Amino acid sequence: VVIKKIHLQGLRKKELKVNELMVMKVNRNPNLVNCLDSYLVGEELQLVMEYMDGGTLSNVISKTYLSEDEMAAISRE
Repeated sequence: VVIKKIHLQGLRKKELKVNELMVMKVNRNPNLVNCLDSYLVGEELQLVMEYMDGGTLSNVISKTYLSEDEMAAISRE
């Protein structure tokens, strides 16, 4: 597992983060990293998530050239 820490202090869109968390906990998908649990520690939201070797999709996309077919496959999944 991995723990994603989100600092809520000063975050303008706290409601969006909470909504995202609720959607992640309710909807399970084998093609997505799933949220296993969450904790509020002071002003920090900690999400316990499945570990994904290789980093985030946004990091992979920003550092890797993808063909149009590869982008379409990622978007479809």
